[in-house]
Amino acid sequence: MEAFTSLDWFAVGCWLSAFVLIALGFAGTVVPAIPGLPMIAGGAWLIGWAGDYEKVGWKTILFLAVLAAIGVAIDTVAQTAGAQKAGATRAGIIGSLVGTVIGMFMGLFGILFMPLIGAAVGEFWAKRDLLHAGRVGIGTWIGMVVGTAAKIALAFIMTGVLVFVYLTA
Repeated sequence: MEAFTSLDWFAVGCWLSAFVLIALGFAGTVVPAIPGLPMIAGGAWLIGWAGDYEKVGWKTILFLAVLAAIGVAIDTVAQTAGAQKAGATRAGIIGSLVGTVIGMFMGLFGILFMPLIGAAVGEFWAKRDLLHAGRVGIGTWIGMVVGTAAKIALAFIMTGVLVFVYLTA
Protein backbone atom coordinates (compact mmCIF):
# COMPACT_ATOMS: atom_id res chain seq x y z
CA MET A 1 0.00 0.00 0.00
CA GLU A 2 1.45 3.29 -1.11
CA ALA A 3 1.54 6.22 1.31
CA PHE A 4 -0.13 9.51 0.46
CA THR A 5 2.21 12.19 -0.74
CA SER A 6 1.97 15.75 0.57
CA LEU A 7 0.30 16.72 -2.73
CA ASP A 8 -2.41 14.09 -2.16
CA TRP A 9 -3.08 15.45 1.33
CA PHE A 10 -3.27 18.95 -0.10
CA ALA A 11 -5.92 17.85 -2.61
CA VAL A 12 -7.87 16.01 0.10
CA GLY A 13 -7.75 19.13 2.28
CA CYS A 14 -8.98 21.27 -0.62
CA TRP A 15 -11.86 18.89 -1.33
CA LEU A 16 -12.92 18.72 2.32
CA SER A 17 -12.72 22.49 2.64
CA ALA A 18 -14.73 22.86 -0.57
CA PHE A 19 -17.48 20.58 0.73
CA VAL A 20 -17.60 22.50 4.03
CA LEU A 21 -17.78 25.82 2.17
CA ILE A 22 -20.55 24.59 -0.12
CA ALA A 23 -22.56 23.16 2.80
CA LEU A 24 -22.16 26.38 4.79
CA GLY A 25 -23.05 28.26 1.61
CA PHE A 26 -26.39 26.47 1.44
CA ALA A 27 -27.01 27.41 5.08
CA GLY A 28 -26.06 30.97 4.19
CA THR A 29 -28.83 31.23 1.65
CA VAL A 30 -31.23 31.27 4.60
CA VAL A 31 -29.16 32.76 7.44
CA PRO A 32 -28.66 36.47 6.72
CA ALA A 33 -25.12 36.91 8.13
CA ILE A 34 -23.52 34.08 6.16
CA PRO A 35 -22.48 34.98 2.60
CA GLY A 36 -23.84 31.74 1.15
CA LEU A 37 -23.44 32.19 -2.59
CA PRO A 38 -19.88 33.56 -2.40
CA MET A 39 -19.01 30.57 -0.19
CA ILE A 40 -20.33 28.17 -2.83
CA ALA A 41 -18.24 29.98 -5.46
CA GLY A 42 -15.25 29.71 -3.11
CA GLY A 43 -15.84 25.99 -2.76
CA ALA A 44 -15.87 25.67 -6.55
CA TRP A 45 -12.57 27.57 -6.69
CA LEU A 46 -11.04 25.13 -4.19
CA ILE A 47 -12.23 22.17 -6.28
CA GLY A 48 -10.69 23.78 -9.35
CA TRP A 49 -7.44 24.49 -7.51
CA ALA A 50 -7.22 20.93 -6.15
CA GLY A 51 -7.43 19.59 -9.69
CA ASP A 52 -5.08 22.16 -11.27
CA TYR A 53 -8.12 23.69 -13.01
CA GLU A 54 -8.31 20.74 -15.43
CA LYS A 55 -11.95 19.83 -14.78
CA VAL A 56 -13.21 23.00 -13.15
CA GLY A 57 -11.50 25.83 -14.97
CA TRP A 58 -11.43 29.59 -14.68
CA LYS A 59 -14.42 30.10 -16.97
CA THR A 60 -16.61 27.98 -14.70
CA ILE A 61 -15.30 29.66 -11.55
CA LEU A 62 -15.83 33.11 -13.05
CA PHE A 63 -19.37 32.15 -14.13
CA LEU A 64 -20.17 30.95 -10.61
CA ALA A 65 -18.68 34.13 -9.11
CA VAL A 66 -20.91 36.23 -11.38
CA LEU A 67 -23.95 34.20 -10.29
CA ALA A 68 -22.94 34.75 -6.66
CA ALA A 69 -22.64 38.51 -7.21
CA ILE A 70 -26.05 38.59 -8.91
CA GLY A 71 -27.55 36.67 -5.97
CA VAL A 72 -26.05 39.07 -3.42
CA ALA A 73 -27.42 42.03 -5.39
CA ILE A 74 -30.88 40.45 -5.67
CA ASP A 75 -30.95 39.73 -1.95
CA THR A 76 -29.89 43.26 -1.08
CA VAL A 77 -32.39 44.89 -3.43
CA ALA A 78 -35.37 42.59 -2.75
CA GLN A 79 -35.85 43.36 0.93
CA THR A 80 -35.37 47.10 0.48
CA ALA A 81 -37.59 47.17 -2.60
CA GLY A 82 -40.34 45.34 -0.73
CA ALA A 83 -40.18 47.88 2.06
CA GLN A 84 -40.07 50.87 -0.30
CA LYS A 85 -42.95 49.55 -2.41
CA ALA A 86 -45.02 49.44 0.77
CA GLY A 87 -44.09 53.07 1.46
CA ALA A 88 -41.37 52.61 4.06
CA THR A 89 -39.50 55.55 5.44
CA ARG A 90 -35.86 55.44 6.46
CA ALA A 91 -36.95 54.41 9.96
CA GLY A 92 -38.78 51.37 8.58
CA ILE A 93 -35.77 50.26 6.56
CA ILE A 94 -33.44 50.73 9.54
CA GLY A 95 -35.94 48.83 11.69
CA SER A 96 -35.85 45.99 9.18
CA LEU A 97 -32.06 45.83 9.34
CA VAL A 98 -32.09 45.93 13.14
CA GLY A 99 -34.74 43.20 13.17
CA THR A 100 -32.62 41.09 10.83
CA VAL A 101 -29.56 41.39 13.08
CA ILE A 102 -31.54 40.62 16.25
CA GLY A 103 -33.33 37.76 14.49
CA MET A 104 -30.06 35.99 13.73
CA PHE A 105 -29.75 35.19 17.44
CA MET A 106 -33.32 33.94 17.83
CA GLY A 107 -33.29 30.84 15.68
CA LEU A 108 -35.72 30.11 12.86
CA PHE A 109 -38.47 32.37 14.22
CA GLY A 110 -36.08 35.30 14.40
CA ILE A 111 -34.73 34.74 10.92
CA LEU A 112 -38.21 34.50 9.46
CA PHE A 113 -40.11 37.17 11.37
CA MET A 114 -37.80 39.69 13.03
CA PRO A 115 -37.19 41.69 9.80
CA LEU A 116 -40.99 42.08 9.51
CA ILE A 117 -41.33 43.08 13.17
CA GLY A 118 -38.35 45.43 13.00
CA ALA A 119 -39.69 47.19 9.90
CA ALA A 120 -43.14 47.56 11.45
CA VAL A 121 -41.73 48.91 14.72
CA GLY A 122 -39.46 51.36 12.91
CA GLU A 123 -42.27 52.56 10.69
CA PHE A 124 -44.71 52.88 13.59
CA TRP A 125 -42.11 54.89 15.51
CA ALA A 126 -41.73 57.26 12.54
CA LYS A 127 -45.39 57.69 11.54
CA ARG A 128 -47.52 56.43 14.45
CA ASP A 129 -49.83 54.68 11.99
CA LEU A 130 -50.34 51.02 12.86
CA LEU A 131 -51.93 50.06 9.52
CA HIS A 132 -49.12 51.67 7.53
CA ALA A 133 -46.52 50.05 9.79
CA GLY A 134 -48.11 46.64 9.20
CA ARG A 135 -48.07 47.14 5.40
CA VAL A 136 -44.39 48.09 5.52
CA GLY A 137 -43.57 45.07 7.71
CA ILE A 138 -45.35 42.69 5.35
CA GLY A 139 -43.79 44.34 2.28
CA THR A 140 -40.35 43.94 3.83
CA TRP A 141 -41.07 40.31 4.67
CA ILE A 142 -42.27 39.54 1.13
CA GLY A 143 -39.11 41.14 -0.27
CA MET A 144 -37.00 39.03 2.09
CA VAL A 145 -38.81 35.83 1.06
CA VAL A 146 -38.35 36.64 -2.64
CA GLY A 147 -34.65 37.38 -2.09
CA THR A 148 -34.16 34.17 -0.12
CA ALA A 149 -35.98 32.09 -2.75
CA ALA A 150 -33.74 33.59 -5.45
CA LYS A 151 -30.63 32.79 -3.39
CA ILE A 152 -31.76 29.20 -2.83
CA ALA A 153 -32.46 28.76 -6.55
CA LEU A 154 -29.05 30.22 -7.43
CA ALA A 155 -27.34 27.94 -4.88
CA PHE A 156 -28.84 24.88 -6.57
CA ILE A 157 -27.99 26.22 -10.03
CA MET A 158 -24.41 26.95 -9.00
CA THR A 159 -23.98 23.52 -7.45
CA GLY A 160 -25.59 21.86 -10.46
CA VAL A 161 -23.27 23.69 -12.85
CA LEU A 162 -20.27 22.70 -10.73
CA VAL A 163 -21.25 19.02 -10.63
CA PHE A 164 -22.11 19.00 -14.35
CA VAL A 165 -18.80 20.60 -15.35
CA TYR A 166 -16.82 18.31 -13.07
CA LEU A 167 -18.49 15.12 -14.29
CA THR A 168 -18.42 16.00 -18.00
CA ALA A 169 -14.88 17.40 -18.19
